[in-house]
Amino acid sequence: MVLAFDGICVLCNGFVRFLMRHDRLERLRFASSGSVGGAAIFAATGQDSSNPVSVVLVDGDSRYLESDAIIRAVMALGGVWRLFAVARIVPRPLRDAGYRFVARRRYRWFGKLDSCPLPGAAAAGRFLR
Repeated sequence: MVLAFDGICVLCNGFVRFLMRHDRLERLRFASSGSVGGAAIFAATGQDSSNPVSVVLVDGDSRYLESDAIIRAVMALGGVWRLFAVARIVPRPLRDAGYRFVARRRYRWFGKLDSCPLPGAAAAGRFLR
């Protein structure tokens, strides 16, 4: 599974760090919006990689956006994190409306980086270029 994310968004980078910290089996890989791989994933979903509106989770031939991407990424951590599936009880239109509400305000609330931070040597293999 590959999670494409906005590389200059502080909230998005925090989510990626959270996933990496808890993904003991390294099921997830990552692609920032500034990478060639990330740009391709965003383009495939009709998004501009310089200003993506949603994270994208690619799992095989399937692509998930907005709240579905977040839920599936957390569930991929395995163990107790699979209980996050209960979030799917909330109808998708409501979940996605909440996602978009935060996404539109993410820079104002959490900040914006000047550039996408480079992963450390230990994590570099988990990031698409």
